[in-house]
Amino acid sequence: MPYNLLVILGATASGKTRVAVQVARALTGEIISADSRQVYRGMDIGTGKDLGEYGSVPYHLIDIVDPGYEFNVFEFQRRFGEVFREIQARGHLPLLAGGTGMYLDSVLRGYQLMEVPENISLRNELAALGNDDLAARLKQINPRLHNTTDLMDRNRLIRAIEIAEFQREAQNELQLPELSPIVFGIKWEREILRLRITNRLKGRLSHGLIEEVDRLHQTGIPWDTLEFYGLEYRYVAQYLKGALNKNDMFQKLNSAILQFAKRQETWFRRMERQGIIIHWLEGGKDPAGSILQKLQNNHFASSTGPCGDRAKLQIPL
Repeated sequence: MPYNLLVILGATASGKTRVAVQVARALTGEIISADSRQVYRGMDIGTGKDLGEYGSVPYHLIDIVDPGYEFNVFEFQRRFGEVFREIQARGHLPLLAGGTGMYLDSVLRGYQLMEVPENISLRNELAALGNDDLAARLKQINPRLHNTTDLMDRNRLIRAIEIAEFQREAQNELQLPELSPIVFGIKWEREILRLRITNRLKGRLSHGLIEEVDRLHQTGIPWDTLEFYGLEYRYVAQYLKGALNKNDMFQKLNSAILQFAKRQETWFRRMERQGIIIHWLEGGKDPAGSILQKLQNNHFASSTGPCGDRAKLQIPL
């Protein structure tokens, strides 16, 4: 096969999970989730995990950390690489499915992220310096500094120095597997997608979304943390705190999800401009069947080329 990774992406409520499960079942595949919120345990209804849809199809990177844990794109890349190799070792096809654009892009374009740990000894050394001295030290390490906002805040100054020192002394690059992906996207007419989003939200509310958010708070998760996760958790938390009535909560949340879907579509178009080939399929015309038929015809080239040809974006965390 000219590919070793099949990617299925789409905006929220596009039905990508169902399509991925159908394709995985037909191709003896395993699904790797590319969803920044489905990693959290207990956040089920609001993130649309729909675990019942998977059946016997194995899935990965769902329910792997507790709410409040600071999961990031670096950790997603690392865990993706581990799972990808495990699936290949079993002789199965990895399918990456989701709608978090940065997670998808980080794998397909090979972001080279550096995890910069906290340097206690350096921080103790910097604690004795004034802000002007800190700014001078940062400029000395990084004369081409562009982000001058780091010079305005002491904590950001210290962190910027920490990152700059780490970059100067070591390059801790994540080793991603060699990838030759084929990328499919699920699309709908705008008005149909709007209707799907609204109907899905009504279904989630009737199936216990409010109770889920309340339960998460009762287990000790602060309101601020729940609101940080956005969309369903932000607006339901505001309703439970009494800041919104139920009707306003629904209207504002529905509008926010619609705006989120637009931002996802904008991100996917950006990925295309940067060289990712996305084969778009109509959501209402058996996209799973279309994918299988196209793969059977076997006329695809890799969507990005092998790993060595992908962009290497140096991004410190």
